[in-house]
Amino acid sequence: MNKNINKISVIIITKNEAENIRACLESVTWADEIVVVDSGSTDATVKICQELGAKVHVHDWPGFGMQKNRALSYATHAWVFSIDADERVTPELQAQLINAMESESKDGFYVPRLSQFCGKFIRHSGWYPDYVLRLFKKSAGRFSDDMVHERVILKGSAGRLSSPLLHYSYLDEADVRRKTEQYARAGAMQMLKKGKTATLADAPLRAAWAFIRTYIMRLGLLDGIAGFNIARMNFRTTYLKYRQLRALCSTAH
Repeated sequence: MNKNINKISVIIITKNEAENIRACLESVTWADEIVVVDSGSTDATVKICQELGAKVHVHDWPGFGMQKNRALSYATHAWVFSIDADERVTPELQAQLINAMESESKDGFYVPRLSQFCGKFIRHSGWYPDYVLRLFKKSAGRFSDDMVHERVILKGSAGRLSSPLLHYSYLDEADVRRKTEQYARAGAMQMLKKGKTATLADAPLRAAWAFIRTYIMRLGLLDGIAGFNIARMNFRTTYLKYRQLRALCSTAH
């Protein structure tokens, strides 16, 4: 009998996450193995990971999906839990994850994610429950090769857990601006790679729709000023993404 059948590897990708990574790792110290793939941190990220017993591997940056597949390749146990540096596993979720690995009928499990925006946990705006597939059998799953917004591709059936994974996604306005530009740039590159194009009207029209969808249709107004700011962020991210895509298409031709 395989002794690793109910053991779990936690995988994390990092770059300059010194402010986040300690709390993240401390929330998963119960795991049998922690694997970190770092893409050239210049802060104390790698040192902190090593201090807390993680197995650290350093690689270049090919995009989110491919980097997570690298981390997955280093995992040595039957079950894998993927977590980001700005996420935390609560004791309640820990208990559910451990219990879920006893399942003989499921190959993976979705976890609800409760995200924080500038100090406030968000329960509308399309952000909650935000089920993400994070626990899965290594033999049954891999990540898509998307540069951003990667997902787990599972061969088999998946269940759902009820305790949320806490996500400290946007710490302050500076973090919002940085991530907006990062995701817009990566999104434009990904769309270009897939052969997408953009017209002059795409940026303003799609950005306006992103705001309306977030604030009105997904009830962002119930999140107060935070909901308005999330809708505004989605407007800006969408606008920049399509403007950059149009510029990239022009350069390519």
